[in-house]
Amino acid sequence: MAELKPILLVEDSPKDVELTLAALEQCQLANSVVVVRDGAEALDYLYARGDYANRAAGEPAVVLLDLKLPKVDGLEVLEIVKRDALLRHTPVVMLTSSREERDLVRSYSLGVNAFVVKPVEFEQFFEAIRDLGMFWAVLNEPPPRGYNGGGTT
Repeated sequence: MAELKPILLVEDSPKDVELTLAALEQCQLANSVVVVRDGAEALDYLYARGDYANRAAGEPAVVLLDLKLPKVDGLEVLEIVKRDALLRHTPVVMLTSSREERDLVRSYSLGVNAFVVKPVEFEQFFEAIRDLGMFWAVLNEPPPRGYNGGGTT
């Protein structure tokens, strides 16, 4: 059986964290959800340093990444992840309230896997998160461990 990878939620809004966790819980995913509140903490988790130095090895199933974050913003986190040979295949979903075209374009130019604008209405937000969790944690087939993206094997 494949290892069950956690979902990394990078969100500074307590209300959005609560709603996201409730939506993911409704999916009855067996994946744990790790919540971090800023971009610096997200990088600490991804690189297993600081408070996360002793966490289990491996990448998350998906990173649900807010755009506007304290310390290190979401675009900077995305850029660092997608530049790193060991992390670049980790799916990153930008989950934001920004409807600015430049944020969308910049996110895709940096390699984001999906860009989801947080719906204002509760039910829509709930459904969007539930669908994201189900797709990335259950349905998506990630590349094999050690895959570097180059050529054929």
